[in-house]
Amino acid sequence: MSDQLRVITTEDGSSSIYHEGLRETYHSFHGAIQESQHVFIKAGLNYWLSQNRGQPVDILEVGMGTGLNVILTLRAQLEIGFPVHYTTLEPFPLPENVLQAVNYKELLNHRVLSELFDRIHELPWDQEVSASLEFNLEKLKTTLQEFATERAYDLVYFDAFAPNKQPELWGVQWLRKVHYLMKPGALLTTYCAKGQFKRDLKAVGFEVEPLPGPPGKMEMVRATKP
Repeated sequence: MSDQLRVITTEDGSSSIYHEGLRETYHSFHGAIQESQHVFIKAGLNYWLSQNRGQPVDILEVGMGTGLNVILTLRAQLEIGFPVHYTTLEPFPLPENVLQAVNYKELLNHRVLSELFDRIHELPWDQEVSASLEFNLEKLKTTLQEFATERAYDLVYFDAFAPNKQPELWGVQWLRKVHYLMKPGALLTTYCAKGQFKRDLKAVGFEVEPLPGPPGKMEMVRATKP
């Protein structure tokens, strides 16, 4: 296992990764699965589906990390049934031994999801492939700054490291790029609710909706492109 990365157990029993160099975790100490489920699935995907029942959804994720958001999205897709195109950006993929050490497969307790968790990490980078029926996955080993596409997105999971750890991703310039990549009516969800971030979202044209945060956090943000 990389000297910079350490698998930890968060308060809901699910694994996360602690990055020694950044002194930062990939998820909340209060619970990795419950944070991702609350911020990205409940406030993002489920809300979008409630407004667009049965429609295909194009998702952009900034920060694949452990693949937790991917597998939770796959779980929702298996339960409800809707076509998904999922683009995820990750310039520094986690090594296989770290991914094998997290306990999501055990906690999700679902044979198909366990197989899909392994599959999403085995699939090749930098090409679009089928992860499962009606779920196309495009893992790109790139940064938001370098990312280029002609696709437009319905939903953005903005899951970069915190602004004080990765400030280059949270500024107006890159929020404007994300706004440009989104369809009218598209949603962005993130755990971050800092005042400057909300002001910057508004400055580039988003409508900003503060929402109750996951356990251990008072607030999160959902932003809509009008």
